[in-house]
Amino acid sequence: METTWQVPKAKIYELQEKKTKYCVLIPVINEGTRIQKQLLELKAYSNIIDIIITDGGSTDNSLDIDFLKSVNVRSLLVKEDTGKLSSQLRIGYAYLIKQGYEGVITIDGNNKDGVDAIPRFIEELDKGYGLVQGSRYVKGGKAINTPFIRDWAIKLIHAPIVSLAAGFHYTDTTNGYRAYSKDYLLDSRVQPFRDIFVNYEILAYLSVRAPKLGYKTKEIPVTRSYPGNGKVPTKISHFKGNIMLLKTLFNLFTRQYNPKRLPITNEKSSING
Repeated sequence: METTWQVPKAKIYELQEKKTKYCVLIPVINEGTRIQKQLLELKAYSNIIDIIITDGGSTDNSLDIDFLKSVNVRSLLVKEDTGKLSSQLRIGYAYLIKQGYEGVITIDGNNKDGVDAIPRFIEELDKGYGLVQGSRYVKGGKAINTPFIRDWAIKLIHAPIVSLAAGFHYTDTTNGYRAYSKDYLLDSRVQPFRDIFVNYEILAYLSVRAPKLGYKTKEIPVTRSYPGNGKVPTKISHFKGNIMLLKTLFNLFTRQYNPKRLPITNEKSSING
């Protein structure tokens, strides 16, 4: 099956041996002190989950190898190909599957998310859930300083549309803090390792596909906190981001992301299993 995967090229730095059943995967690019603070917090959980970073090509020295070793990061995957978040995630998913992990928790690398939810995600994966979505809006979750326009767009546009497409009620569909089982990612009806996923499409696609295919799906409470003032930590511009969001939602409803056939062998990855 791996010979059919379309995975962007990446350089791999393995800093530690595999120790745990699941891993936490962090997509990041030029997050400076935000990712460093987050990794310092995550270090406390490195005894129960391996930490893997999938980097889009940071140039700010925030991912210095010596620092990563000091906070118990297991592997650094550096994209050497085209694409944005979806490309980084495909690199990460492919690596963790080849490394034998049973599931993955993804979390943004800008220190907005409360890492204290990690044990709860692990618990739900152990119960057999295919997708576990973190939500700041369910009981027990916390939405701190969420920008008004973003809050409005999630509640009134994105979450209702994705929920309708999925046949499952989501409340926080743009949140990248979530978990997937290995079985879900490897399902031949899902096929996440395709070049159609380049920018931010893969998150919405995986949210829709899991309940549609009968995988156990749920939301759990998490904390997502934005700064009280200053620039909002995001890589998505307001105008281009909204256009991209609408295009993604349209493609979901027209099933443009669904596999149409078995992919042609075209593996480009330099990742070693």
